[in-house]
Amino acid sequence: MKQIALSAAISLLLTSGGLLAYDRLVARPAQRIGVVDVSEVYRQKETEFAALITAGRNEDDRQRAMDLAASFARRLPQALEELPRECSCLVVMKSALAGPTLHTIDLTPRLKAKLEQT
Repeated sequence: MKQIALSAAISLLLTSGGLLAYDRLVARPAQRIGVVDVSEVYRQKETEFAALITAGRNEDDRQRAMDLAASFARRLPQALEELPRECSCLVVMKSALAGPTLHTIDLTPRLKAKLEQT
């Protein structure tokens, strides 16, 4: 009788551990959705570049602003590709989401920070 109870307890413990590991490693990460508002990032950068170009007193200042814009255009796709790996979640545009859920994460500030690093 003790042998059966011990086997049942071990079986229950292993099954519970397996289900917990599945929940934490497979099910919950699949439910997370990262949201990025790319249009907000574009508007902010567009304002910065416009201010730099209009405030530029000479051609060098304007060229520097154009170089910054080109750097932003190269860095944005890279930063967007890095986000899903960092959060281990699906990343979608904010405009594609009908409404936020408990598992929705706003990654727009993280995207802005990644673009400011360069």
